[in-house]
Amino acid sequence: MNIPFSRARKNSRRRNPSPNLFRDHPNTAADRERRWSRMRKFLSYYRPHLPLLLADLLCAILVAGTAVALPLCANVVTSRLLALPDAPQAFAHILAMGGVMLAVLAVQIVAIFFVDYRGHVMGARIEATVRQELFEHCQKLSFSFYDRQRTGQLMSRITNDSLWLGELFHHGPEDLSIAVLKYGGAMLVLFFIDPPLAALILLLTPVAVAYALYFNRRMNRALEASKRQIAAVNERVEDALAGIRVVQSFANEALEKERFAEQNRRFLQSRAEGYRSEAWFSVGTETFAQLVTILVIIVGGLRILAAELTVPDMLTFLLCVAVLVDPVQRLANFVRLWQEGYTGFVRAMEILEIAPDITDRPAARPMPAPRGEISFSNVAFGYEADGPRVLEQLSLTIAPGEFVALVGPSGVGKSTLCALIPRFYDVEAGAIQIDGIDIRDVTLASLRRHVGVVQQDVYLFAGTVAENLRYGRPDASDAELEAAARAANAHDFIIALPYGYDTDIGQRGVKLSGGQRQRITIARAFLKNPEILIFDEATSALDNESERAVQQALLSLANGRTTLVIAHRLSTVRHADRILVLTADGIVEQGTHDELMAQDGVYANLHSVQASI
Repeated sequence: MNIPFSRARKNSRRRNPSPNLFRDHPNTAADRERRWSRMRKFLSYYRPHLPLLLADLLCAILVAGTAVALPLCANVVTSRLLALPDAPQAFAHILAMGGVMLAVLAVQIVAIFFVDYRGHVMGARIEATVRQELFEHCQKLSFSFYDRQRTGQLMSRITNDSLWLGELFHHGPEDLSIAVLKYGGAMLVLFFIDPPLAALILLLTPVAVAYALYFNRRMNRALEASKRQIAAVNERVEDALAGIRVVQSFANEALEKERFAEQNRRFLQSRAEGYRSEAWFSVGTETFAQLVTILVIIVGGLRILAAELTVPDMLTFLLCVAVLVDPVQRLANFVRLWQEGYTGFVRAMEILEIAPDITDRPAARPMPAPRGEISFSNVAFGYEADGPRVLEQLSLTIAPGEFVALVGPSGVGKSTLCALIPRFYDVEAGAIQIDGIDIRDVTLASLRRHVGVVQQDVYLFAGTVAENLRYGRPDASDAELEAAARAANAHDFIIALPYGYDTDIGQRGVKLSGGQRQRITIARAFLKNPEILIFDEATSALDNESERAVQQALLSLANGRTTLVIAHRLSTVRHADRILVLTADGIVEQGTHDELMAQDGVYANLHSVQASI
């Protein structure tokens, strides 16, 4: 029994591709929990690298400790050793202290080298892990996700946003540890030497922190805007270069240049705002360091005159102030890396937190090799939750091994019906069964292993002909490759290529004609050798001679297999066991080619129109 479809057209699947899928959330309890969850996730990336992280932090402690130790050594030399009455003894002690200082310097050099080298390696490994997780998660996301998104935006999140992650994962704990330890150690020394002067320096710290936090927020907003704009630039580049043949055929290079210039200008504007905030931040931190130096010189000089501070102590103070400059700079670097890295991390998490629409049920089991019976039971489906239904209360049974053709005008649900079988989308109501088993009760991987699809939109990967064919079955032998190519009428043109099956076909197969690309995709499906075959207008780009050859190969391959063919060219399906005629009113006719021609209905009218062209 066939119940009519809705009148929704195929273009209803094209959701508004909004780049603002990942919207900011209000500051609610759920939002705060989300932030904590992301922070826990951020810290969890250190777990596999704990030994290296601990070694990195130990070296950071050594860097901070040696930096503070050198001014103390200088104080010993100036306040004690120079005051020794015995010159030879003083000379020997100063040389010994010089040896100690060189040893301290050697430890510092080793620690800095370890931090810069092994620490960076740790950061790069974590960055690679995050990027791998992003890519793998994107592989799991359903067709509905990609219906809404733009490739350039996703590429920016996987590549550009992850670039700063390695620096943050490395420099974050290192810079923070060194800054805190250096600042704390230097302040302890200063309070030990002269508490009043040290207290004045300490009083300036809250002002510097408040200043830093203010411009930190400004940098954060600017960096988020900048990341959105570079994603838009990537999107513009991806569109223009992928469609370069269309661009040049319409002589629209100037138009594309203007579009790119506009996106580039917006990116530049966002970067300029970020650099302005960063400049104010840097000016503030540098001013803080210089103000502290001036304060020490003026106040320290006055205290020397008042005999409350000695010249050696003044020298040690200045050396410690120089040590204080580095924590301020490291803090500035940490804030910059935090903004650039953590905002990128958040954008990455926004993708990772999107659950795939289609997943295996908890009790899903592998699907055994099917006989091939396909049944639709009261199936309803629409591409938009609040949009029109493309399929409504559809019931249909296809017998094992039956060759069924779907014909009719565009937009009545032919491709949708076929896309539901391998669960590229899930039905909203009803069920689809293969051999009496609901396809939602078996694993996605096993289901799709038994279903071969040649889609209307031909896509080949960059690489050789053989590599593209083996995408259907990676372990296929050369003989099996050739057999599949012969079945798709592709062998003859392949061996005529410069390097035969080892010829590089370029990005998306640009070095091949449309018909050649189509035949390779058909051969790829033949090589997979599935029990259920779906051809979605797979012969649309073939010339008449190639189409006849592929028809024969298709009939041979379809023998004993359940086969669904969608075709506008009715000559492709005249040998089908059953032809279903779909219109806006549903399945209005079905039967063999001769039976439908005898009915003199919709199918006969379509056939006569095509014959007259």
